[in-house]
Amino acid sequence: MSYHPNELLRRARLARALLMLSFTVLGGAFFRTQVLQNAQYTLQSENNRLREVPLPGARAIIYDRKGEIIAENLPGYSVSILSPTEDSLRSALTTLGKVIPIDQAQQELAVRRFRRAPQRPAVIFNDASFQVVSVLEERRVEFPGLIIQSSPKRYYPDGAAMAALVGYTGEISEAQLALPRYDGYKAGQQIGRQGLEQQYEALLRGKEGRRFVEVDARNRVVRDNGVRPEEQPEAPPPLRTNLDLDLQRFIHEYFGDSLRGGVVAMDPQTGGVLAMYSAPTYDINRFIGGVPVKYYQSLLDDPHTPLFNRALKGTYAPASTWKLATAIIGLQRGLVTMDTHMPQACTGSYYYGRVFKCWDKNGHGDISLAQAIAKSCDVYFYQLGLKIGLRNLIAGGVSLGFRDSTRIDLPDEKRPRWPESVKYFDAKYGPRGWNASVVLSLSIGQADNAQTPLTMARFYSALATDGAAPTPQIVAQPVERTQIVNLPPDKLQGLQLALADVVTRGTAAGAQIQGLTIAGKTGTAQNPPHPDNAWFVGYAPADKPQIVVAVILEEGLHGTAAAKIATKLMERFLKKKLTLVAVTND
Repeated sequence: MSYHPNELLRRARLARALLMLSFTVLGGAFFRTQVLQNAQYTLQSENNRLREVPLPGARAIIYDRKGEIIAENLPGYSVSILSPTEDSLRSALTTLGKVIPIDQAQQELAVRRFRRAPQRPAVIFNDASFQVVSVLEERRVEFPGLIIQSSPKRYYPDGAAMAALVGYTGEISEAQLALPRYDGYKAGQQIGRQGLEQQYEALLRGKEGRRFVEVDARNRVVRDNGVRPEEQPEAPPPLRTNLDLDLQRFIHEYFGDSLRGGVVAMDPQTGGVLAMYSAPTYDINRFIGGVPVKYYQSLLDDPHTPLFNRALKGTYAPASTWKLATAIIGLQRGLVTMDTHMPQACTGSYYYGRVFKCWDKNGHGDISLAQAIAKSCDVYFYQLGLKIGLRNLIAGGVSLGFRDSTRIDLPDEKRPRWPESVKYFDAKYGPRGWNASVVLSLSIGQADNAQTPLTMARFYSALATDGAAPTPQIVAQPVERTQIVNLPPDKLQGLQLALADVVTRGTAAGAQIQGLTIAGKTGTAQNPPHPDNAWFVGYAPADKPQIVVAVILEEGLHGTAAAKIATKLMERFLKKKLTLVAVTND
């Protein structure tokens, strides 16, 4: 086939145009790739050969009121491994398990960490021992994806003494990563669990740094240093608390291994918590880096429940420590004065449909309200409760805050139990299943009344001062006080004098401390089928209170046992404080 010369010329021109267009497109593409998108592709190339290794940030140090360390960070080691796939990770873990002990649970945990963040090293040990690190360092060439680095380890110098307060740290879970409060957290990072560590996580959390390692196509580390400048981790400023570590240690030593109960000590003016203790206790240092299964199971199986925080969550019938509330309600309603006597003298019992006994079977005779507080006369308060009436007694307890949590700056505070109205008894016993005799039990702090040591410490802080209850606070904050005891100064002073009589010549006389005036109230709470619980709540010095202490002693038999503990704590705190002042003045 032959073409006309003009047709050949046209086709040649078309071919040249197509060729020029192709070169133009290719040139543009090369220009875009080599010039315009050079940084993007360079970064992508680097990302393909570089792996980010997180550098954990140290958590803030926690101090007590005098600058003693409650929580700090010690040097530790973490062991992790880079792997391209889950299968290769499992293979590496199996091989690694022939060199160091790695149980099946640890292997599965490392795999789960890999699934959550495959681009980050899968952590095998958060807190590796020096022995494990030494073995791995000697054989590092056998595990090219292995990363061993220093990592701050949380440590509590007084772990067992502080368990009820400080909490501990642990690895963030998948469920927590989905919560808004943990926005910005990454898999494998440590967070606060329980206590101060959880409450102040936002202030305690360190800023994570990062370094980079160069890897090959199989994620094997080929260069460990100098790949890219490191971003150093940062530790936040320290957290300072109202706690008195010396007092906390003293309580821990006093309770030893035999006593069970809870203690709260606080400043009645500011609400600053000086100490909070629960016995039996446990060592929270054992929880760092993952609590050993056997140890944790032993705590769960212990019949004395060391994991239960009695100071924050334990609710107990307050017994005679609650009689001050009955007295306040009667005084507020103008039904009695401090000198009022009841119609029936105490002979050791009181009859109201059945016999209600007084704790002293010999009776207290014909006494005033002030004397009834000092001697803790049940018969007097039975009659005062009847004068007040059930509805008024319930309403008075509500207004005094016995249904409310204290709003302390700790997580998981247990709310106390107190009837909201008479409907409570209708729901519990049926509309006709109860009678007015329930007021007798309520008036002496028994039956449907369960308070925490923290609740009682707050209430007695109001009694010790001007009737305003402070909000308990571990970390110093603006003071919040709520007026709950609405009495004229002379009547409030009358109650305070009666509380001082409890310790000088009443039920707590055996707990006096020479040279120290103490005010407070004992309580012996029925605890069927177990022996009675022992209470004491009080403050010192009686004329100018600086410390309020609430003690609950499980199966302590009588309030005097708790009183002896409480007054010893007051003595320790106040004498130590006076010594410090004297040294400062010199």
